[in-house]
Amino acid sequence: MPPPADTSLAYTPPDGGWGWAVVFGAFISIGFSYAFPKSIAIFFKEIQDFFDITYSEIAWVSSIMLAATYGGGPISSILVSRYGSRPVVIFGGLLCGIGMISAAFCTSIFQLYICAGLITGLGLALNLQPSVIIIGKYFLKRRPIANGLAMAGSPVMLCTLAPLNQLLFDNFGWRGSFFILGAILLNCCVAGALFRPIGPTAGPSEKQKVKQAKETLSENPDIGTVEKADPGDEEEEDDKDCCENFNKFLDLSLFKHRGFLIYLIGNVLMFLGFFAPIVFLAPYAKHLGIDEYSAAFLLSILAIVDMIARPATGIIANSKWVRPKIQYFFSFSIAFNGVCHLLCPLATSYTGLVVYSVFFGLAFGMVCAMLFETLMDLVGATRFTSAVGLVTIMECCTILLGPPIGGTLIDKFGDYKYMFIKCGGVMVLAGTFLFIMNYYNYRMISKKEKARKKHEVGNKDAGHIRTETEKGNITNMENMQDGHEAAPLRSEEGELKNEANSTAEA
Repeated sequence: MPPPADTSLAYTPPDGGWGWAVVFGAFISIGFSYAFPKSIAIFFKEIQDFFDITYSEIAWVSSIMLAATYGGGPISSILVSRYGSRPVVIFGGLLCGIGMISAAFCTSIFQLYICAGLITGLGLALNLQPSVIIIGKYFLKRRPIANGLAMAGSPVMLCTLAPLNQLLFDNFGWRGSFFILGAILLNCCVAGALFRPIGPTAGPSEKQKVKQAKETLSENPDIGTVEKADPGDEEEEDDKDCCENFNKFLDLSLFKHRGFLIYLIGNVLMFLGFFAPIVFLAPYAKHLGIDEYSAAFLLSILAIVDMIARPATGIIANSKWVRPKIQYFFSFSIAFNGVCHLLCPLATSYTGLVVYSVFFGLAFGMVCAMLFETLMDLVGATRFTSAVGLVTIMECCTILLGPPIGGTLIDKFGDYKYMFIKCGGVMVLAGTFLFIMNYYNYRMISKKEKARKKHEVGNKDAGHIRTETEKGNITNMENMQDGHEAAPLRSEEGELKNEANSTAEA
């Protein structure tokens, strides 16, 4: 297994304290962001009859809302990098409320697409991304647990909103319900108020310091001389600064990261079948002749199981046995989700749908609990903000097309089973792809790590040999120097002896 991604920050995350209040705020905002597009499916049958439209046309409401939620990821990431999580979430809560209150006065399905789909979806995007990002700033060692608890907000909200929406519809109709739901969504502003900023105080950058120094010198020539830059150089520097600022908000170098690309491709494929089964679960139950409250209760069952599965998955993923292999666990969860959908057509009674909802809730919770944790495991905390933005903008295309494609299959064949089979097959394929490619990625990283260690050992041995050689060379040089200096002395002694003998004979 490769070492974990770099999670070095310029400060030490508290892993608790006010971080738990942040988790509670994220619990609320993430809960609304994920659960709300699914819960409004309760109104689809009645809205479909009111506007006299098809399944595929009504499915676009949830699709546009979900696509805006994910597609607004880069915008949200940029705003978080510029202003922080707190103001972005508060503004997103206001946008959600305005969108749903406006939807209560819509007179056409197109207007519903704009108000309930686009405006509310964008507001949910401004709630989702900052909530996920700020947890990574408050937690490090306990991050999987914190993410699991925050992600549990989705099933809790879904469990609450599903019967609440049915109750609101029975008493106020879909227009009055949308108006009340818009007011409820304003609670996201309260959740955003809990997101206290954390991290080192940002000081002026080096370039800003250089510019300030140049301005000071130009204003005070006596301090020193400053060479005036060429206007063309200033334009190039401005362009470079612009590119650097863009990369600061959205790091495009992630597209050269093998693990990130594998995660991106697998998730884009997965989302083609991820949300459609939830959107059409209640309508499918009504299609089988099940009463409205029992159909809505299926979503509550799914949400209750999901609620338990998310924190439990976070605890399991944080264990020493699973965390080093968390990418494999994530791949298994996606494939397990797909198998549940493939078996759903066998459920033709309410009891069968209850069993399907239990297993679907378990699989859905497992995937959602690890959705962002696996991404942070691959790219690290420092690049996570950019990674979330890039992933969500790429995923929004398949999120947008998933439910309408499912609705088209229902309209064409007059049966829901083909929609469930399509979703199941796509998710099994995505899980298999991620498992195989993550295995390949881990092997390549392991080989690279071994080669690096081997290279370091080789350099260490080479350095040791060079040291011994240098010592030997020094000794030889000393011996050679001794030899060169002793030879003349011996010859001179011999010459002196010969001269003395010659003198004595004479």
